[in-house]
Amino acid sequence: MPRHGKTSHPQPAPRPAVGMAPPPHGRIGPFVDIDFALRRQFNKTSFRPLQREIVEAALEGYDVVVQAATGFGKSLCFQLPAVIDRGGRDPFVNDGHANQVEALRAANVDARALNSDTSPAERHHIYRDLAAGHPRTRLLYVSPELCCRGRFRQHLQVVHQQRELARVVVDEAHCISEWGHDFRRDFARLGWLRQAFPDVPIMCVTATATPRVLRDILGTLALDDDSGGHNHNHNHNQGNGTWGMTFPSPQQLRRLRLFRLSPFRPNLHLAVRFVASSQDGERTRFTDLVAWIQKAPSPNRKADTADRTPVPGIVYTLSRDECECLAAALRQAGIPAHPFHSQRPRDAKEATMARWIRDDPACAVIVATTAFGMGVDKPNVRFVAHWRVPRSFESYCQEIGRAGRDGLPACCRLYYSRGDAECVANLVARSVARATTATNEHGAARRASFRTLVEYCEDTQTCRHATISRYFRHEHDPPCRGACDWHTNPQGIKMEKTEQLGNDEWSPRWLGSVDERRR
Repeated sequence: MPRHGKTSHPQPAPRPAVGMAPPPHGRIGPFVDIDFALRRQFNKTSFRPLQREIVEAALEGYDVVVQAATGFGKSLCFQLPAVIDRGGRDPFVNDGHANQVEALRAANVDARALNSDTSPAERHHIYRDLAAGHPRTRLLYVSPELCCRGRFRQHLQVVHQQRELARVVVDEAHCISEWGHDFRRDFARLGWLRQAFPDVPIMCVTATATPRVLRDILGTLALDDDSGGHNHNHNHNQGNGTWGMTFPSPQQLRRLRLFRLSPFRPNLHLAVRFVASSQDGERTRFTDLVAWIQKAPSPNRKADTADRTPVPGIVYTLSRDECECLAAALRQAGIPAHPFHSQRPRDAKEATMARWIRDDPACAVIVATTAFGMGVDKPNVRFVAHWRVPRSFESYCQEIGRAGRDGLPACCRLYYSRGDAECVANLVARSVARATTATNEHGAARRASFRTLVEYCEDTQTCRHATISRYFRHEHDPPCRGACDWHTNPQGIKMEKTEQLGNDEWSPRWLGSVDERRR
């Protein structure tokens, strides 16, 4: 009889325990109903495609790697096993997920966060809970910086010795790789988790892993050693292909389950608006943004209605000053916009987030820097706008993915000028130069990613969704069917580019080598 739902997997081969406690697998009862747990704890009636398979693989004790577009529902894939797994506790490595912690606690799941924002009293409570050996906390969200510190390691060792460590989850796993767009040194140090706890399964989730980044993730966390092995390439959705890397045969697959989903989001309409690098261009950009926000699609009103109440959305900017100024200008234009960035007072940010999450009409639009949105569960975001070109192609893909998580239509618009591209290229170069831990490979990866984004914006010959799929090495182009500006108005975007940008041929030297991004 299957242990969870309707399907089952063969038992994974045991890891060598090297003197550690036996693995925590097998705590799941034979009659656990994951559908009941889904309804009871998360108020959901069904899984999205492949979510069930991912949850079952985690509950069976496999290492699991999930690469899926932002908005797929990756959080549920590790939250549900943590709720079901009797006696197990899951540390979740990442920060910036306060919204998820609050939502879990509201659903009667004992989740806590341990990061730089954690109060001394809460930190003391968490460490005391861990030191007890049988913690009440089921999901602990911990920043990678704290995860690598000796005190946390010692407490986690106690939990493991009591057979209470069910699995380790690494979110934003692309940060492990120097070829990832957001490489962080502390993520690269997370290999200690496999060394210290070789019998504990690891789950990695990411939205932006290229084949090279995936190889680094597998290597750093020892997910491809003799006790693990690479895994089946679980393809789902239209437009899936191969990774562009070699996997062992099924007979060699023992501990790892790799799930790869297409990045195609058919409910997102992607568009680039060309803007002249001039004061007139800036005014045109703002006027267009206001009009576009006012007519953003809403499931609750007809397209031809006179109702111009803004729907929930996000406008991304590159700097804190611009974030404040743009939010103020939008409010003057009648758009209920509020700024959100790292230097805002904590109380103000929490209040803004709470109002936006509960659909307060006076706080419908968030103007934010790129830090906003990670870990935020708001399904009805109807639009995402980029006021200027982002710093990387992966960042763009992540940020547009925050729209339309409910599966209903949403719009994504990027305002592009060559002047912006020059400025952002300089920002990227200075950022790489200032980073004391950056390597030549990381610098090359960041330049290559930004080059891809510039080419994406300049291109008037290719489907937007196809470009994204090709970047992540999906062999088949997705069936866009009008979900981007190239399909809906191919001649119009060519004319706008000529009118706003002038010369159609533009390849500045700072874009770097084409070969860099193909490594």
